[in-house]
Amino acid sequence: MILALLVRRSLRQHLLSTLVTALSLALAGGLLMSVWVVKSQARETFTRQTGAWDAVLGARGSKLQLVLNAIFHLEASPGNVPFADYQAIATNRAVALAVPIAVGDNFMGYRIVGTLTSLFSAAETVPGRKFQVAIGGRVFEDGFREALVGSFTARRLGLKVGDTFRPYHGLNFDPKAQHEDEYVVTGVLEPSNTPADRVIWIPLAGLQNMSGHAAATASDVSAVLVKLKSPIVGQQLEMMYNRQGDRFTFAWPLGTTLAQLFDKLAWFDKVLELVAYLVALVAAGSVLASIYNSMSARRRDMAILRALGARRFTVFASIVLEATSVAVFGMLGAWGLYLLILTAVASVIQTQTGVVLQVWVWNPVLLTAPVGLVLLGALAGVVPAIKAYRNPVAENLLPES
Repeated sequence: MILALLVRRSLRQHLLSTLVTALSLALAGGLLMSVWVVKSQARETFTRQTGAWDAVLGARGSKLQLVLNAIFHLEASPGNVPFADYQAIATNRAVALAVPIAVGDNFMGYRIVGTLTSLFSAAETVPGRKFQVAIGGRVFEDGFREALVGSFTARRLGLKVGDTFRPYHGLNFDPKAQHEDEYVVTGVLEPSNTPADRVIWIPLAGLQNMSGHAAATASDVSAVLVKLKSPIVGQQLEMMYNRQGDRFTFAWPLGTTLAQLFDKLAWFDKVLELVAYLVALVAAGSVLASIYNSMSARRRDMAILRALGARRFTVFASIVLEATSVAVFGMLGAWGLYLLILTAVASVIQTQTGVVLQVWVWNPVLLTAPVGLVLLGALAGVVPAIKAYRNPVAENLLPES
């Protein structure tokens, strides 16, 4: 009981320094948890965004660029694939499903992708789950100027069934590059929490034959999404396209290709971790400095307590407990900051890629980081506690001149 009274009184007397120190610890904890969760969850989430696809066939070039363009609808297409080559892989007995896509236009900055209706009738967004169209809408029909809008794009642009729009040439919005072709929205996709939510889907022929597109490439596609019947087939096709041929790139397996992206960004993760650790050390140092600097003002109080019968250990424990309490308050704030930071980061990632990070998913770092910082805060209180333990009672009870 006496320890609790001592700690509460000290925290109240030094409220400003307590709040500042707790805020420093909260920032350290929130930053450390956010960096760790975003790093681990982003890698796991992005590698799951391949849906039911096993590979991507595209023009000769970087596998990573091909996958980012075809699966995540980022980057520019490395080139085109003749329609005849799409038909060749689509009719391969070892291929379960092959769907072509064509890119090159946008509407208000959101990418327009031409494809076949089989993408929505036969393909899966994730294993076991197909695309779903919201009630009142339908998938576009091949050969018509119709569009199926991803949920995120529909929400941002306010598009609904029956609305019309005219695309803009290129992947970046340019108000001077609008096409004459007008498309009508026939449906809005239910949220899939995948990059497909950020896309406006139209018939493949509609994009290929859109006004202003070169007639020579009217039948080409940007890439082919491939579902294999067996993993062994991937090795065979990889050998045929990548090693024996020089016209195309066969990105397989997709998970390995995406891992390259995170390997390239590993240095950035380490920098953020280092910053978080440094902030934690500075925060722990502020706990030590705050309590240590207040010891001069507390010497007489400690001496009086000792004279009234308090043991040295009680004085020592009160200082350590005070430092621990400041750290605990900081960690309560750290969880709040973590939620704010992760919500903001998740919003940016969804806006830019369509990939959704789960804010409320449990991660062991949400426990280990706070516990570690509380222990660090308690350790920072040991030095001033030792000083209080060693203060001579008689000298500090003398009247001050």
